[in-house]
Amino acid sequence: MAARAPTRRSVAAPTALVVCGIASTQVGGAVAKTLFDRADPAGTAFLRVAFAAVVLLAVWRPPLPARRDLALAALFGLALAGMNLSFYEALDRLPLGIAVTIEFVGPLAVAVAGSRRAVDALWVVLAAAGVVLLARGGSASALGVGLALLAGCCWAAYIVLSSRVGRVFPGGTGLALAMAVGGLALIPAGATSRLGDPAVLGTALGVALLSSVIPYSLELEALRRLPQRVFGILMSLEPAMAALAGLVVLGEGLRARDVVAIGLVVAASAGASLSVGAGAARPIDG
Repeated sequence: MAARAPTRRSVAAPTALVVCGIASTQVGGAVAKTLFDRADPAGTAFLRVAFAAVVLLAVWRPPLPARRDLALAALFGLALAGMNLSFYEALDRLPLGIAVTIEFVGPLAVAVAGSRRAVDALWVVLAAAGVVLLARGGSASALGVGLALLAGCCWAAYIVLSSRVGRVFPGGTGLALAMAVGGLALIPAGATSRLGDPAVLGTALGVALLSSVIPYSLELEALRRLPQRVFGILMSLEPAMAALAGLVVLGEGLRARDVVAIGLVVAASAGASLSVGAGAARPIDG
């Protein structure tokens, strides 16, 4: 028994880091939604990505890469920008828990893509059933559902591109460059927003820290000590944590039907992570 204790502790510590990172991300999403009346979703997305870019550029100080590598980072940045903008527009029309649950279909699709195992088809069916329940529940905006699905597609692109960026750029330099490109891409979307309010700027900085810098740092450390499959299963808690953050921070209650739907997507994501053996990559700004 004594020999097992260190192993349990070594797993418990990085697990706690992942859970704290998930909580930080979803609280950041809830706080971001409070800005929509003053900065609107597009302005909030721009501020979040721009502030995250400033922090990451200051931390990593990436050199200017070769043209081909810069094009890869730029494509990664456009995926980040699209994910943020579409997600915040969806969040303006849907409760946080529902928006995150629908968006989560993106990484789930990447996890099971190309698989020919029958059990993986089951996870797809479970997730689809959950999304249909949410979309046809009567409380969900059709446009909001479509935007959340678009955010999920951008998240899927983020996952595919992130593996390539990770092989080309050391540390977080690729992410820092991509975030800078994403911030530039979102300037037109946020240009008409009221972004000069110091309270808005301060809150947006907090959102960038909660949703980007803190979870990225925690999860980067956790991934050094956790198997990727375990990380993927833990990330399946995202929709449930989003629903909890929406309830506590925003007072967004969910009906029993919504809770069942979220549970289906969580089960599908956990099952896919367990059977495929790969975790869903975190959208650092999604």
